[in-house]
Amino acid sequence: MNAHSGSVRSARREFAFLLHDVARLLKTYTNKRAREVSVTRAQWSVLSRIERHQGLKQSDLAGLLDIEPITLGRIVDKLCDQGLVERRSDADDRRLRRLFLLPAAEPILARLHELGEDIMAKALAGVGDETVMRLIADMDAIKDRLKDLLLCESK
Repeated sequence: MNAHSGSVRSARREFAFLLHDVARLLKTYTNKRAREVSVTRAQWSVLSRIERHQGLKQSDLAGLLDIEPITLGRIVDKLCDQGLVERRSDADDRRLRRLFLLPAAEPILARLHELGEDIMAKALAGVGDETVMRLIADMDAIKDRLKDLLLCESK
């Protein structure tokens, strides 16, 4: 082993630790800021995904968010109780529940969009746009490789 390969391994290990720390800190800060809109980060995630995928099956949403269906069920129950989300039976299979935003969610989502922009502007302050674009491309590539690895190893 040469000095270069040792430093690459060390850098990769440091990358893993930094990635974990950044994700944890971003979650913590987002949770704190989400309270300004009287939602949790988990509720924010659910509302945002439903906004992007109106009519999504509840089971598919649990997979997208990487949470247990029962956990998602409790979050959706609260959002339904608040008049923000509605469950509708699937036209072809009455056992399936599809999720839709209700009009009351629109102003909350608008505020969450503003909040998200502010959070990321503060988190990325001092990081150039080109660097951000490069990070996005690199993180997408890593995400795709990890998805492929999980798919291959689950067979």
